[in-house]
Amino acid sequence: MNRSKIVAILTGAISILLAVAYLIIVQLLDFRGEMKPAPISQINQSMLVAYIQSP
Repeated sequence: MNRSKIVAILTGAISILLAVAYLIIVQLLDFRGEMKPAPISQINQSMLVAYIQSP
């Protein structure tokens, strides 16, 4: 086998492994259930006011 064929096979194998890992991660995240936003009362609502005085 020449070097370019080995690199092509290795690249393909890495690509397939990354694709399978991605699918597993997506399935695990989807298995956790519906994502619900945090209640409004629990969110810390703070305001920042900036005043810039120009000469």
